Amino acid sequence: MATAYLFEPYADRYDAWYEGPVGRGAYRSEVRALAPLMARCPRPWLEVGVGSGRFAQALGVPFGVDPAHAPLRRAAQRGILGVQAVGERLPFREGAFGGVLVVVTLCFVEDPLALLREAQRVLRPGGGLVLGLILAESPWAAHYQEKARQGHPFYAAACFYRRGQVEEWLHRAGFALEAWTATLFQSPDRSEIREEEPRWGFHREAGFVGILARKPEGPEGGR
Repeated sequence: MATAYLFEPYADRYDAWYEGPVGRGAYRSEVRALAPLMARCPRPWLEVGVGSGRFAQALGVPFGVDPAHAPLRRAAQRGILGVQAVGERLPFREGAFGGVLVVVTLCFVEDPLALLREAQRVLRPGGGLVLGLILAESPWAAHYQEKARQGHPFYAAACFYRRGQVEEWLHRAGFALEAWTATLFQSPDRSEIREEEPRWGFHREAGFVGILARKPEGPEGGR
């Protein structure tokens, strides 16, 4: 729950970033990278770490959870049915969803593996987990880490993980990796980011990646 205390007072500031010259183009590019992955997931869909609901609204995800109440109020204004909860302890029955979306939330949770295991639990067999991430290999991670050193409240609380670490967690949580998308090939130092067409596959130089991982149809999912 520690990051909830960060996003409660800064909810408006965080949401406003998506309307700025960098945030607008980055956000639209990220949505385009995630959309084809979500399309491969059966409904219903849930977003873990829904925040103010921007991604859920754009991608057609009707349900969300977040530990911070202030962003959930904004999500409700965008038509998202939200519940105050942490990703490591989801208040839903096993197999309740066909798709789970997690956008940059792994960077802020205390136990990423526990969140992935909970996502696996609430997914039905054959359901899909879609992650949106800034990987540690990315030049954008280095850019945000520099902002953290300068005292930026959001980035100071963020952890960026390498591709191998994320893949290991997915395997341990019982997922089969299915597809990658990538976007934000522009320099993070630009004063304005233009909307990009996503690319399929893993690209080390991408600022943002999408990952689709599948819960197996049989009983072999990990714990």
